[in-house]
Amino acid sequence: MAANRLTKNSIAMTGIVIIALYIAVILVSLFWLPFNPVSMDTEHLLEPPSLSTGHLFGTDEFGRDILSRIMKGCSVSLIISISATALGAVIGILMGIWAGYLGGRWDNWIMRVADVLFSFPSLLLAIFVMAILGEKTFNVVFAIGIVYIPQFARVSRGAILGIKSDEFVKAARSNGASSSYILFRHLLPNILVPLIVQISLSLSVAILLESSLSFLGLGVQPPYPSWGNMLSGARKVMAIAPWTAVYPGLAIVFLVLGFNLLGDGLRDLLDPRLRNVQ
Repeated sequence: MAANRLTKNSIAMTGIVIIALYIAVILVSLFWLPFNPVSMDTEHLLEPPSLSTGHLFGTDEFGRDILSRIMKGCSVSLIISISATALGAVIGILMGIWAGYLGGRWDNWIMRVADVLFSFPSLLLAIFVMAILGEKTFNVVFAIGIVYIPQFARVSRGAILGIKSDEFVKAARSNGASSSYILFRHLLPNILVPLIVQISLSLSVAILLESSLSFLGLGVQPPYPSWGNMLSGARKVMAIAPWTAVYPGLAIVFLVLGFNLLGDGLRDLLDPRLRNVQ
C-alpha cells in the first residue's frame, strides 16, 4: 500500500527519477568516461560544446573534458553528502532521543551543546572546522556532519517529547524494560517519519555545502574533479566560456532539486495529517 501511494505521489516520483539518473551516471562513470577527467589537452583549451570533437559539454581552461569531470564529480558529491548526513544523523539522533527521554540536567546540557552549534551559520561552521582539521576529503565529511548534529538533535528530541508519555511507553516501563530498550525498541521506530524527511532534505543542503567548500578551496582539491572546484575554476573564464560554469551549476541544481522533491513528497506521504488533507 505504501508503494502504491508513493507511485501516485508525483512530487516524490519526480525526485526519485532525478536521483536515479544521477546514480546511473555514477555507475556508468565507474566503467566508462568520454575522456580522462584529469588529463590536460593544450590543443583543445576552452573548446565550446561540440559533437564533432566529442566534447559534448566543451572543455575547460586546461583542455579537460567538462562532461567527464561532471560525471566523475557526481560520485564525489553524493558520497560526501551521504556520508556527512549519516554522520550528523547518527550523532544528532542519539543526542536528541536521550535528551528528550531523560530530561532534566541531561536534556539541558545536551541541548545547550546543540544550541552552540546551531548559533553558527552552516557554511561558517563548516569553514571553521575545515580550517582546524585541514583540507582533506574525510574532513569535509566531518565538517558537514557537525553542521547537521544540532538539526537532527532538535528534530529527534521534539519527536520523543511528543510520545514518551504515551501508554505503550508506560506499559514497557512497568514491565521492567530498560531505558535503552524503550528508546530503541519502542520510541525510535515511532519517530522515523520526521527523521526520514529530515535526512532527505539534509542531503540536498549537504551537496550545496560540499560544493561551497570546494569552491572556496577547502574541499576536494584539484585536479580531482568536484562540482565546486569546477565552478571555482570557471570564474576566470566564464565571460568567454560560459559553458565551464553552466554545466557544473546545472548538475548541482538538478541534484539538489531531486532531493528536495523527494523530501517534500515523503513528508506528504508519511505525515498522516497531510495525507488526510489530500
